[in-house]
Amino acid sequence: MTFQKTDLAQRDLDSVWHPCTQMHDHPRVPMIAITHGQGIWLYDDHGQHYLDAVSSWWTNLFGHAEPHIASAIKDQLEQLEHVIFAGFTHQPAVELAERLIQITPSGLERVFYADNGSSAVEVGLKMSYHYWRNCGYHDKTRFATLSGSYHGETLGALSVSDVALYRSTYAPLLLTPVIVPSPDAYQRETGESWKAFAHRRLADMRAVFEQQADSLCAVIVEPLVQCAGGMRMYHPSYLHGLRQLCDEFQVHMIADEIAVGFGRTGTLFACEQAHIRPDFMLLSKGLTGGFLPLAAVLTTAEIYAAFYAEYTSHKAFLHSHSYTGNPLACRAALATLDLFRDRPVLERNHELAAHLGRMVAPLVEHPHVAEVRQTGMIAAVELVQDKASRRPFPAVQRRGLDVYLYCLKHGVLQRPLGDIIYFMPPYCITTEEIELMVRTATAGINHATS
Repeated sequence: MTFQKTDLAQRDLDSVWHPCTQMHDHPRVPMIAITHGQGIWLYDDHGQHYLDAVSSWWTNLFGHAEPHIASAIKDQLEQLEHVIFAGFTHQPAVELAERLIQITPSGLERVFYADNGSSAVEVGLKMSYHYWRNCGYHDKTRFATLSGSYHGETLGALSVSDVALYRSTYAPLLLTPVIVPSPDAYQRETGESWKAFAHRRLADMRAVFEQQADSLCAVIVEPLVQCAGGMRMYHPSYLHGLRQLCDEFQVHMIADEIAVGFGRTGTLFACEQAHIRPDFMLLSKGLTGGFLPLAAVLTTAEIYAAFYAEYTSHKAFLHSHSYTGNPLACRAALATLDLFRDRPVLERNHELAAHLGRMVAPLVEHPHVAEVRQTGMIAAVELVQDKASRRPFPAVQRRGLDVYLYCLKHGVLQRPLGDIIYFMPPYCITTEEIELMVRTATAGINHATS
């Protein structure tokens, strides 16, 4: 496959500034102009097609142009496109809240809508702080987070993130969180199990709580997989133990399920694998099946009650977005939930995940692979310069970018996290397409590390 700079791609480069991109790269890295999508495939304006191995930034669950979701949005377009959500409501928002309460862990009874994942994090942080303030705990003003965590790029969300690539430039503008060592199983000792390492890292969190709980509003975590930090994975027992610590020390638990929710980890929500209920659950990305931006923050009746008071008490949660509760997005989310209700999605995902595991397993023996790890429909391959010591390649060599370019030329959309190659495809993928995806990435890894 060769890339030709089309008129649309050139017009883009003359006018658009893209996210998470060094635009100076584009003389080397082609700008691909996509005209349409179908299922797992994206099609460009030169007739080439690409297998979407990353679900278009982890948003797409059931494939591009999925008919049921598309039809629901078209139907909603003819009824109501948007209405102010302060003092007004509508059927899609109410029904979606009711259904989210039904399918999330018991005890989450209120839904606050936002526009995207970062906005949901902002809501969760502010709501936690404001709850403690309304209850008279004015010293609770800080947040704990895990090392290597990522929660978004608005200032509050970035404040509780620990990926230097995104955070360091803006550090003077940010809150200072308490960063606690992650239970990331990649860091375990030789022969140590994921579970044993998770329990060891719980001791670090206990030590922080023992010293600082009086000043902490909440701890925010990405359940089971720290995605943008490198697809770092850990044992669910950590979440169970963390829930117990939060209860013991009166610290809220915020579960950022934005990337891992809706079946990515093998259960509908990752928290289910630890049998816990967080104080706040943050949802976005797959919430609408990848069609429209929407986020939801679920919380408890107790937290809601702390804001429910006479207006003159100044306890109201005065946070808003212009497109809060957008009917089109809510209708897309309802159609997405229909597919989980009406199809054996999780059962099929278990079969697909097993096949994905079989396909990536041979990479364990690759001389430049330190680890192959998997949680449900997420698999990651860690490239290193030296396998024995796990010494990484110098970052300036950008081996992951070489894998990306190779895969793109061979019809697979990959977007490595540095030198970590990962797979997070839409659930409509077939076993044959999994084989194509992994074979192409393996060839790209061989090319980039030779």
